[in-house]
Parts: sequence; C-alpha cells; structure tokens
Amino acid sequence: MTTASLDKGVGPLLRGWRERRRLSQLELALRADSSARHISFIETGRSRPSEPMILRLAEHLEIPVRDRNALFLAAGYAPHYSETSLEDPAMSALREGIERLLRGYEPYPALVVDGCYNVVAANQGILMLLEGVPEHLLTPPLNAMRLTLHPQGMASRIRNLPEWRGHLLSQMERQIAHLRSDSLRALYEEVAAYPVAAPVTGGQPNEGAGSGVGQPRDDGSAHPYFALPLQVEHEGRVLSFVSSISTFNTPMDVTVSELAIETFLPADAETVAFLNRRSR
Repeated sequence: MTTASLDKGVGPLLRGWRERRRLSQLELALRADSSARHISFIETGRSRPSEPMILRLAEHLEIPVRDRNALFLAAGYAPHYSETSLEDPAMSALREGIERLLRGYEPYPALVVDGCYNVVAANQGILMLLEGVPEHLLTPPLNAMRLTLHPQGMASRIRNLPEWRGHLLSQMERQIAHLRSDSLRALYEEVAAYPVAAPVTGGQPNEGAGSGVGQPRDDGSAHPYFALPLQVEHEGRVLSFVSSISTFNTPMDVTVSELAIETFLPADAETVAFLNRRSR
C-alpha cells in the first residue's frame, strides 16, 4: 500500500479493480445490488461510498484483503482488517494448528508460505528435499521460489525442470494478474531470469521410482500420473510428488489472508516406500 495509491481516492482505485476484472459498471451494479449511475458517481468522486458498499464491491471484485484496507483508507475510513504478526500471542492457536498439521503430514513434505513465497513454516519432509542446497540460499527469510528455481538450489536436481519451472512461473503470473503486488512482480522477474540448470542425470532411479513424466519404468509400465509431478533427484533415486495448495476461508486478517499451505503427495508407490523407510 503506497501513498500514491491513497492519493488517487477510492473512486479510481475501484475503477482500476473493476477494469482488471473486466466488468462493466452495469455488471458490477447488478452483482452489488446497486445502480450503474451510483457506481459511476463513486468512480468519478461525485459520491463517497459507505463502508458496507466498499465491502460489497470489494467482495464482488474479489479484491485481496490487503487492498481492501487501501480502499477504506482512500475513502477516509479506518482499515477494516487487522494485520497481526504470526509472532503475536493472539496468533498462538493458529501457529500451533499449522505446526500440528505439518508434523502430521510427515514423512511427506509440507510447508507454509506468505504472499511472496517466503517460508513461514516447514516440516522434516521439506528439509529432506533441501539437503545439499548451499548455505547462502538457506539464509532467512527463506523463499520457496528461489530455493526451487535457483541454479544452485533444487533446480539442478529437478528431473523435469522445464515443466515444473513453467508451472511455477504460470502460477505466479496468475497471482500477479489477480493482485497488485510490486514485491511479487519483482520476485517473478528475478526467478524468471535465472538460467535454467541442467538436471542431474548421473543417479539411477531405485526400484523404478520416478522414472520420468509418463515414461516407462523398468518393468515396461508407466506411472499413471494424475497431475504434473515434481521429480527430484535424492540419494541416487528420483522422488515424484504432486502438490496441492490450501488457503484460509474468509480471512479477517491481512496476514492470514496471504498464507498458503502447500503439501506434496507422493505420486508413485516407490516414493511412498522410500519415505516410509526413511521415517522409521
């Protein structure tokens, strides 16, 4: 949130979000139980929206919680949503729940990131995947995108790096299109400019584990991958995972609204067996 944004006033900010969502004034008015005339008056500064109207418009425009606060400030109101540090005692129940969730998912990898992919928490499964990453990339704050795509990070051990890199960059592009985040755009430009490391090919998959995206195993069969797997070299074998991302429903705090929990599910039986053996 910048002073320049506040100086624009609430009308131009709302118009910018409406245009970003490709809605006409009439379409937005119908969704928000208002009129195109009233929406026009708000956008041109002829009418000051009430706090309930700002909330209603923000909901229908799918405006992120942080930017909703900017709308309230631009309209002359106090911020509607708090922004509480995860270290605050008020967040103790949330922290405990997150830590319990991550521990419960072991031995499979799982982590929590904020809106710029800084790692908030991670379990032992993630630490296993980061083995061998140089110390300078492990200096806090850890960033999941840098750790994954930096040539000296995990990138050199990802067997299907072009596909996985494309997936991550597309994910960031969608977020940038949905959000107004200069820091996220800067991160995207940084990691997209990394040279693409050649994947490690020296190690051989053990017991057929992760032998390629849709590629046959030694027994002639192929893994029926149900989503794009992350295939990473580890201890002379290739482990295969598919990932899912969860967020909090109807967040009432800026910090919580930007948290995402990413879990990595083994994509084949060999990866399951390896992780179970390692955890004993």
